Amino acid sequence: MIGHEPEGAMGMVLGERVKLRAMGPEDAEALWRWNHDPDVMRWMNDNHPSTPEHVEKWLAERPRNTYGDLLLGIETRSDAALIGLVALSGAEPETGIAELDIYLGEKEHWGRGYATDAMRTVCRYGFDKMRLHKIKLTVVTENHAAQQVYKKVGFLEEGRLRQSFRRDGVWYDQLAMGLLEGELREA
Repeated sequence: MIGHEPEGAMGMVLGERVKLRAMGPEDAEALWRWNHDPDVMRWMNDNHPSTPEHVEKWLAERPRNTYGDLLLGIETRSDAALIGLVALSGAEPETGIAELDIYLGEKEHWGRGYATDAMRTVCRYGFDKMRLHKIKLTVVTENHAAQQVYKKVGFLEEGRLRQSFRRDGVWYDQLAMGLLEGELREA
């Protein structure tokens, strides 16, 4: 059973295999490394090159997590290794909708159930604690592994954004997907 630690107990959200926790300047090296790895960034919008110091400064100066902007590191429960991040952004109480972004930066953890558990955990948090009604995301049509994870937890395709992502000179479509409160599929 997945649960939440008591209020103030290190500020983490527990899943079966992962724990989600606030990110800080101590995570800068990992975040910089992931954001400069072509395999990790293959199907994501990447930023211009930066230095580890710029990433550390961004994490240090970033406002604390709020209802509208939540950034969490994904750690393994077995050894507390930081393996990725997940974000819920753009949430407004008036609409109850947030946009989700997720990725695992540590490639040795790909295909082992960590992303699925992180997705379930953050969606449960969004619905239970943030009182969201809907969580939405976009995914490049060629990113089949991510689509499999999203569908496994209950996300449904809601539309197609034609030629909205460019990589290596090729334009790709993106799928708009959504998950409504009550549609989250458990393991």
